Amino acid sequence: MEFLSNKPLLITDTILRDAHQSQAATRMTLEQMLPACEILDSIGYYSLECWGGATFDACLRFLDEDPWERLRQLRAHLPHTKLQMLFRGQNILGYKHYADDVVDEFCGKSIDNGIDIIRIFDALNDVRNLEQAIKSTKKYGGQVEATLSYTISPIHNEDYFVKLAKELEQMGADALCIKDMANLLLPMDAYSLVKRLKETVSIPIHLHTHNTSGTGDMVNLMAAMAGVDIVDTALSPLANGTSQPATESLVATLKGTPRDTGLDLNKMSEAAVHFRKVADELKASGALDPKVLNVDTNTLLYQVPGGMLSNLISQLKQAGKEDKYYDVLAEIPRVREDFGYPPLVTPSSQIVGTQAVLNIITGERYKMVPKESKAMLRGEYGKLPGEVNEEVRKKCIGDDKVITCRPADLIEPELEKYRAEIGDRAKSEEDVLSYALFPAVATKFFEWRDNPHKDEAPAAEAAPAAKPAALANNGPKTLYVEDLTNGNF
Repeated sequence: MEFLSNKPLLITDTILRDAHQSQAATRMTLEQMLPACEILDSIGYYSLECWGGATFDACLRFLDEDPWERLRQLRAHLPHTKLQMLFRGQNILGYKHYADDVVDEFCGKSIDNGIDIIRIFDALNDVRNLEQAIKSTKKYGGQVEATLSYTISPIHNEDYFVKLAKELEQMGADALCIKDMANLLLPMDAYSLVKRLKETVSIPIHLHTHNTSGTGDMVNLMAAMAGVDIVDTALSPLANGTSQPATESLVATLKGTPRDTGLDLNKMSEAAVHFRKVADELKASGALDPKVLNVDTNTLLYQVPGGMLSNLISQLKQAGKEDKYYDVLAEIPRVREDFGYPPLVTPSSQIVGTQAVLNIITGERYKMVPKESKAMLRGEYGKLPGEVNEEVRKKCIGDDKVITCRPADLIEPELEKYRAEIGDRAKSEEDVLSYALFPAVATKFFEWRDNPHKDEAPAAEAAPAAKPAALANNGPKTLYVEDLTNGNF
């Protein structure tokens, strides 16, 4: 089989976002990131995925970090590399739909604070939920990477995704991402899909997969053979399992071929030394559970993405029901079918996963139904791809009306409301946006930031976006290195 492209394969490394989101519930801190930034910046990546997804919530909720300050610091310390974020369309980085004015402002501030590329997806592949984010990203000078949320079901086939790709190109996408969040895209299917997309659209194709089922390396190789332009990988210390395939492995595989990345394995090895220590710290803290490091071919049956698995384990631990792990995994596809086969990606993955957990731990299906499940069944997240089990819908939402329009059309402008609610507790427009997405969590963070307890170090003050901040007092002190000389310098 010959390579269908002779262009060097471009690499986006996910070590600063999806790698630790998938393996360690997004618990890597800025302090653990920054010491390696100089090395990362010198490698020559197409981009570094470093923001968005669950990082925003985790910064505020668990890490006592301002996510905007994290972005500014990363921008300051990665001056030569494009920075990329994951954006949930009309959900932004939250778990519900927001008004168009909030989406617009968030896109603008993300770009102002250092983001170059915004990967925009919708959990249901409802293109109506991408319209505003695409328009706003282009308005503020960012690059739009529109996304096909890949899944397998009776209605999701190659023709479905080719048609979707055409629509997204027509909407103004600068690139397309195949987002295989659960590692369901098998190697030969990857070859076929990428080949058809390259024949159908004129914009670059970017592949994002995981290695949950152990096929990720082969998927990336076959996609490279078919002419994919860019792939996501993760440096080896936080690669594989529920994370992305290892960067170093793919770079070595393609060396000397027409798709040679040209990236320096020695520099990657230097960066990997640091992140091995970080991975050890995440394991020691309990954030990185060994379960997520294993190959599980049952993923092809469960269709559960990496980030969802780590959160699922956390939910079961809190409920004291870790022994129900595989029961929940078996329940997830049943809930997904009942809900009309939504792709399992945030927020639909959390909604379906949480519902499956409740079905198992209560001992009765749909005895407890969270408001998010009800909202999905009402159409508040957009059009569900397939037919919903109407018996389940009736049990969950009764006689509630199911909406059919673009959900955001029903939401009045909200930004001024949020500004008024937060008042002078907001020190910047970015604070207003943090509050808009996570009101309770952001308010608690602002209180901590502005009135630190005596036994806690205060968080760094947010610096103006136009001026990259110097390293905060609580910033990184240590770049981990390896002494290969046994002390014989």
